[in-house]
Amino acid sequence: MEREPMSSDDRPEAAAAAAAESVQEQPQPLEWRFAHVFGERAAGEDVQEVDIISAIEFDKSGDHLATGDRGGRVVLFERTDCGDSASRRELERQDYPVARHPEFRYRTEFQSHEPEFDYLKSLEIEEKINKIKWCQTTNNALFLLSTNDKTIKYWKVQEKKVKRVSVMNLDTSQSSGNGSTSSPGTNSCKALLPNGGCSEKLYRPNNNMSFPPGGCTSLRLPVVVVTGQDLNHVARCRRVYAHAHDYHINSISNNSDGETFISADDLRINLWNLEICNQSFNIVDVKPANMEDLTEVITCAEFHPTHCNTLAYSSSKGTIRLIDLRQSALCDNHAKLFEEHDAPGSRSLFTEIIASVSDIKFARDGRHILSRDYMTLKLWDLNMDSGPVATFQVHEYLRPMLCDLYENDSIFDKFECCLSGDGLRVATGSYSNLFRVFGCPGSTEASTLEASRNPMRHQVSNPARPTRTLTSLARAVRRAFFLPLSSYGAGGENTSIEANGNSYDLSTKLLHLAWHPTENSIACAAANSLYMYYA
Repeated sequence: MEREPMSSDDRPEAAAAAAAESVQEQPQPLEWRFAHVFGERAAGEDVQEVDIISAIEFDKSGDHLATGDRGGRVVLFERTDCGDSASRRELERQDYPVARHPEFRYRTEFQSHEPEFDYLKSLEIEEKINKIKWCQTTNNALFLLSTNDKTIKYWKVQEKKVKRVSVMNLDTSQSSGNGSTSSPGTNSCKALLPNGGCSEKLYRPNNNMSFPPGGCTSLRLPVVVVTGQDLNHVARCRRVYAHAHDYHINSISNNSDGETFISADDLRINLWNLEICNQSFNIVDVKPANMEDLTEVITCAEFHPTHCNTLAYSSSKGTIRLIDLRQSALCDNHAKLFEEHDAPGSRSLFTEIIASVSDIKFARDGRHILSRDYMTLKLWDLNMDSGPVATFQVHEYLRPMLCDLYENDSIFDKFECCLSGDGLRVATGSYSNLFRVFGCPGSTEASTLEASRNPMRHQVSNPARPTRTLTSLARAVRRAFFLPLSSYGAGGENTSIEANGNSYDLSTKLLHLAWHPTENSIACAAANSLYMYYA
């Protein structure tokens, strides 16, 4: 019996070559390095509540970074190493990677919001910046949106040359003839005439100039001159979008058309035009006729990066809805629903709480959505709504401590997430000022770093447990929505826990971070300090 010849795919060397090729296709794990820190506090220094960073956002070019804090201030940083961008792009086309130290510097800051008081509702409105979004740049001026709980503001920041008023003296041919000049500091008049002249001689050091009896026939007007190359950054509020939300604004998002944006609170999503501040359109409303029937709230909303008619919003039930603005004026019905059902027997008392989605981000290509709940990161494909394509365990080691986390309100912390510009990696924060970076499906990359000047690698083990996933919320949401967090537990006296032989500080949590749109660079906030890393 003759043996059939082996095909090229069955040969050992062909299989080895294919395996080697697949390994080469997977991106290599990144080695993260410290780049910058702004506002670093000294050991033992107390942090003021108003200085804690509450929002971070890169612009589309990655050349500018904005942060907002609980004191209502917006601080802008600009990149200073952009001059060799063309040569860098050429180097990136070569076979070896180029890692460059990104350099940012402080540019300016301004007071965006002030504390207010709603007298009709007897409600204090704090100045804390909830979100910042960059808008399109025009004529070298920067535009951005910032919001607190109730009011959205549209800001224009531009450079203006420093000017001063000069040459405020009399212009006469006599003074110019002898080379002397007069100045405001040396002019002295006993009595002023109606035509602006003086009744007596002008006092001068050399006293060699006099005026006619009727006064001076010509006056030199003040002149505004530029003093050198000094530039002053001026922030001006162009629009104020107010009185459109009954509940706290949790997110804003710019549309790709450059003309509109959305703002979302717990129950509604409004559509705005940037040029119209006294009118908005309600496009999503989940408020029931009877508030006792409330089962979920909106937690985050974001526009598609390229399709101006598509947006997604998440809920406290752990679901993500994709809606199409072309279907109807009020988008009661979603185009797609993304959710992951519970495994049988996996429900617990806290399943509904930890399923709530705290943040969502579209990938730059618009194909995927990244969502963050309390325990995990999930990556969703817009073309597959049966479940996430990947689930990343962020701090699975905290699962046995959910009861303690509930008692000190830590279980309600809202962590943000971000994706790299190429879509190959995702990142999110954790406790003890740690943040984690994961490689997308097909990669085993999982890095844990500490937000400090000297970051240290942390190996956080994840116990092998079935994934607790998404369910409806019902009673837990109603309590979280209507009651203050202090009513849930004992007030949070215990701020540290022990897990896997390590101690984790729950009071130092990294909630906010952003990934550079074109490079492997991450900016993250630890209390009042802004740390930047690159790979």
